[in-house]
Amino acid sequence: MKKIITLLLSCSLLGLGASPAMAQHKLQQIWQTANLPTPESVLVVNEEKFTYLFVSLIDGQGDAVDGKGGVAKLAIDGAVIDKDWITGLNAPKGMAIYKNRLYVADLTELVVIDIEDQKILKKIQIAGSVFLNDVTVNSSGVVFVSDTRTNKVHRVDDDTPSVYLENISNANGLKAFGSNLIVGAGPELLLVGPDKKPLILAKGFAQGIDGIEMTKRGEFIVSCWPGLIYYVYANGKIELLIDSQAQKINTADIGFDPATQRLFVPNFFKNTVTAYQLQ
Repeated sequence: MKKIITLLLSCSLLGLGASPAMAQHKLQQIWQTANLPTPESVLVVNEEKFTYLFVSLIDGQGDAVDGKGGVAKLAIDGAVIDKDWITGLNAPKGMAIYKNRLYVADLTELVVIDIEDQKILKKIQIAGSVFLNDVTVNSSGVVFVSDTRTNKVHRVDDDTPSVYLENISNANGLKAFGSNLIVGAGPELLLVGPDKKPLILAKGFAQGIDGIEMTKRGEFIVSCWPGLIYYVYANGKIELLIDSQAQKINTADIGFDPATQRLFVPNFFKNTVTAYQLQ
């Protein structure tokens, strides 16, 4: 595990060409799309011909089995392609894609959607779950989904779920990285390898971590739901980019396009998605 940390650090610093203390990032707003009912997560989809966004819409209470939720499809410029791309979900949150399958965390189920046919294939019940939150998938197609209220991360291999991690306080944001998993655990960003022993990559976030996106090897953008967005350097230094808590503009599960360095932020209670250019 120490070798992994060293590799992340060394590769990232080589890419920067300067120490993190000298580098200052900022976010420049480029567009905002309104009238999206309680957006919780944004996922960037890079297909061969074009790039677009999936946005999970709770459209109700965050823990209600009400069938009001769904997934919207937006163009990369924020134009709404299909607000009702998928409907009938229950407070959907994090999403991930593997091949033609979209995986969506839906309270106590992992919903599997055929993207091409635009239909729900199955709903995988996650035993003992209460509040499934974020989803990520590794290069082998193994899906991981966090349960914030039970402090667990579940693994779903060939549509078969099992408990992968326990006692991860307020487990939320997830990002698969090779055979490793980046986990947002309250105010700490963790790296968990195959040995399942968490190591702290960064800490000191003012609120619990929600979304995690890798900007380059070993560096991340992290959102905290109440209205905070941070840049995280490979040495653990964190840099505050947005603080919209006073304006009550929530920053939920973010999406990021490495090709354009654009960040997409769901503003939960404002019913908007805002796009920023990372500079």
